Amino acid sequence: MEANDREGDPRDLWLTLKTKPYTDQKPGTSGLRKRVTVFQQNQHYAENFIQSIISTIDPAQRQEGTLVVGGDGRFFMKDAIQLIIQIAAANGIGRLVIGQNGIMSTPAVSCVIRKIKAVGGIILTASHNPGGPNGDFGIKFNISSGGPAPEGITDKIFQISKSLQEYHICPELKVDLSTIGKQTFEVATFKPFTVEIVDSVESYAEMLRDIFDFVALKELLSGPNHISVRLDAMHGVVGPYVKKIVCEELGSPANSAVNCVPSEDFGGHHPDPNLTYAADLVNTMKGGEYDFGAAFDGDGDRNMVLGKHGFFVNPSDSVAVIGANITSIPYFQKTGVKGLARSMPTSGALDNVAKALKMPLYETPTGWKFFGNLMDAGKLSLCGEESFGTGSDHIREKDGLWAVLAWLSILATRKQSVEDIMKDHWQKFGRNFFTRYDYEEVDSDAANKMIDHLQTTMSDKAFVGQKFSSGDKTYQVEKADNFEYTDPVDGSVSKGQGLRIIFSDGSRIIFRLSGTGSAGATIRLYIDSYEKDPQKIYQDPQVMLAPLVDIALRISQLQEKTGRTAPTVIT
Repeated sequence: MEANDREGDPRDLWLTLKTKPYTDQKPGTSGLRKRVTVFQQNQHYAENFIQSIISTIDPAQRQEGTLVVGGDGRFFMKDAIQLIIQIAAANGIGRLVIGQNGIMSTPAVSCVIRKIKAVGGIILTASHNPGGPNGDFGIKFNISSGGPAPEGITDKIFQISKSLQEYHICPELKVDLSTIGKQTFEVATFKPFTVEIVDSVESYAEMLRDIFDFVALKELLSGPNHISVRLDAMHGVVGPYVKKIVCEELGSPANSAVNCVPSEDFGGHHPDPNLTYAADLVNTMKGGEYDFGAAFDGDGDRNMVLGKHGFFVNPSDSVAVIGANITSIPYFQKTGVKGLARSMPTSGALDNVAKALKMPLYETPTGWKFFGNLMDAGKLSLCGEESFGTGSDHIREKDGLWAVLAWLSILATRKQSVEDIMKDHWQKFGRNFFTRYDYEEVDSDAANKMIDHLQTTMSDKAFVGQKFSSGDKTYQVEKADNFEYTDPVDGSVSKGQGLRIIFSDGSRIIFRLSGTGSAGATIRLYIDSYEKDPQKIYQDPQVMLAPLVDIALRISQLQEKTGRTAPTVIT
């Protein structure tokens, strides 16, 4: 152990501590996510990963550089932030900007990084995964564009973490996160180290005022003919943002926002805005008292939109409707629309809009960083994922509250209900029936065996051209592959992004193993089928897609291989 101490304040003390590397600190699409107990019970586990992140920042940039730090309020966040402060100080980072009480939504961190030209940001979140002492925790690094670190950087973090022998820390440096203002410390051989605690909401709110017409939104939410809304923050980070922006500023009644106090375990719930985990909101909306409903996830980057009587807007449709009504948002009137994009498993609804608008449409792997590259190159304005993520080039993360204000802007312009807007859209463009089945925490070996079986089946030459029947439907295989993507900006190739079976009518079956859970494997099955017959577009997706679901389960032998007779979540 090396100590570097000068006379005076013990907070100046910085140490170099010996450690042992871990082999499992590989960041996924959204950082490193593990059970809280992994961070708590393995010596130096969090310290090692934080050091590995900071080691990727060029030493020449550190002293002049700023890192933005914030999180979703989940259990272990405050401990992790104190470690980040202590390790950043000992590694010569000049300044940290931290949300008050550590709270800052993922979109707000992206916004602040861009606004103050920071070298990057560290976000403490496991997004929509459960929190609390028995829940999940995560640490994610965003780069100077405000977007998630690309693979070149996450690979570097992983390589460093696998051989790390020591880390630097100022163990006595403790910062009060509750008081807004600057605190400066003199750290040993470095110049002053500044920690600035900022209002979690203000910079982000200022950005939204520039994007949307707040006068029109205020009229919609509190004018003489105002609509009633119900926004559920699910005890995540969005609560303070909704309260300040939607209630205080746009005039929606205080009781229109619920579960707005961030909680370390999200009130014992799963902060995932879908029909299963946000069932309370769905049931409230079914009562017919509210015209518009929305739920947000733990860190504020995902959203679910509902209309009166619980009318559900599929996320794949949501981004398509925003695309078709994009001129309702002043920001796009100023910037123009450069292109549209969706992740590969997302339905083709956005493609139909792109065609009508004569816009380029990009199909990317799952993971927001792929959109970020296109945005940085000036090729992309609006994008979305079926996993309840919607966003634009205003920042480099998906943005739940932005998506909700985009929908409210469309309601203000069109003066129609959510359901009527959606039905008009299907009349005009046709409808992509879409569903996703999630099988969570499946035994990893069983999941891999199923995928291996599926790949063997699909690679058989006789598979293409084969016909499958279920009910009164017959589908013929036109194409079968494992999706790969060549980035049009930097030429990088991402392979193995999802098994696709595409039929002659354009219907698709997709299988992916997800990397965002913290235990076992999650198998995701996606079904997408286009229908333009006006007589059929209002049918129930589960009824319309039942034959394709049946065929998918038969081809994959999912039930036989995993023992799962039903999914955990159906969207």
